[in-house]
Amino acid sequence: MHVRFGREVIEVSTFRAMNREDNPDRDQHHAHEETGLVLRDNTWGSIEEDALRRDFTINALYYNIADFTLHDFVGSLDDIDKQVIHLIGDPETRFREDPVRMLRAARFAAKLGFHIDPATGDPIPDLAELLLQVPAARLFDEVLKLFLSGHARDSYEQLQTLGLFRFLFPETQQALEGEKGAIWEAMLLAAMDNTDKRLTDNKPVTPAFIYAVLLWPVIQERMGHYLSSGLPPAQALHKSATRALNQQIKHTAIPRRFSTVMREMWELQLRLDKRAGKRADAMMEHPRFRAAYDFLLLREQAEEIKPGLGDWWTRYQEQDEQGRRQMISGLGNQPGGGNKRRRRRRKKPSTEG
Repeated sequence: MHVRFGREVIEVSTFRAMNREDNPDRDQHHAHEETGLVLRDNTWGSIEEDALRRDFTINALYYNIADFTLHDFVGSLDDIDKQVIHLIGDPETRFREDPVRMLRAARFAAKLGFHIDPATGDPIPDLAELLLQVPAARLFDEVLKLFLSGHARDSYEQLQTLGLFRFLFPETQQALEGEKGAIWEAMLLAAMDNTDKRLTDNKPVTPAFIYAVLLWPVIQERMGHYLSSGLPPAQALHKSATRALNQQIKHTAIPRRFSTVMREMWELQLRLDKRAGKRADAMMEHPRFRAAYDFLLLREQAEEIKPGLGDWWTRYQEQDEQGRRQMISGLGNQPGGGNKRRRRRRKKPSTEG
């Protein structure tokens, strides 16, 4: 249960027993799928048994508030000193019980700077497919812990090393392995570094931004097919976004409050170059302008698009009213300037005599 203590929420549970074959209540209180996934597990036990049910040794320390003592049943302190992530029990069995433990291994290694014990890490690439059994909503929460906790780049690198990323973002992984893979990865890493820095500076972050970056390679590659078939850019982007989101939610759920923001950020990428007249001022009034602007800078930084537009918007935000009008006037015949075309006079048809 959750106990509220001011703004803190403290999770409280009973000690639970191991899944013993000689337990007469085993079938009543324990349930497994054929794959080994634990569906139900609520048999009470002793503190020693509860320690053996923890996932990693570093998570199996107990603190007694009565006499302020630490209780270590599985060599937790020794592994903390050695900075090692060590799974309790047989790795394959424990990962099959709960595949999310593989993500937790990656996250703890990234967060703490620890290394994963070979006996724990070696089986993960072969078992990574087990993540497909985990509910998409739960994996969404795990992705937030991985990428919005201040160690996004390290988490990404751990996921790639362990072969887990492709089962969270399969289409993104496919794009990373494609012709523009280096560009897409540069953009992902830049976004993750930016997110980590914002968290360090106590600035707000949103899942919408990191998810928008993660799915952008998928959208761009699919857009190319729609554009070649004759669809206009806005319509091609809309169809690409819909398809990308529909495919992604099969793996990690994305609440609508975030997917709506993601769509707006993507759509504004097509509009940021439309600056003539009052369009630039109207763009800055858009609630997603800042996120779209940051997104544009990432695209330029990764060399997905040519630099220049991002710098223009940076300077435009710094100008006073007169300076902005001069910048708009200075667009001239630049793309996106929106100058009116001169109408050509139609020649009168010649009269045959």
